[in-house]
Amino acid sequence: MQGRCGRFPDSQYVELAVEVFALLADATRVRIVLTLRDVEELSVNQLAELVDKSPAAVSQHLAKMRMARMVTTRQDGQRVFYRLANEHAVRLVTDGIYQAEHALSGTPRHHHEAAAKADTPRISEEA
Repeated sequence: MQGRCGRFPDSQYVELAVEVFALLADATRVRIVLTLRDVEELSVNQLAELVDKSPAAVSQHLAKMRMARMVTTRQDGQRVFYRLANEHAVRLVTDGIYQAEHALSGTPRHHHEAAAKADTPRISEEA
């Protein structure tokens, strides 16, 4: 099965994908992903403050995310800094939020943003 695309129903990756979804089925972890999305790295204490949870709770969530290779770490003395391992967790969380917006409103905010971008005139390079 190696070398075959993982996006088929019989793929070996289906069960692993379910584990990823289960890991992200927690509001604190989703908030951690969203917080790490636009920064290079943050310490546990910084993350705890930004997601409004205790450092101990955030540390436990980060440990699970690290085991799943969703975040990576860098140690500087006694402090450990966390960053997202890749862009896929952000894409999953963003798509989940977009789906939630669809469930709650007629025309979700992300459709308004896309329409506004499409209506914005582009400056020609010839000008």
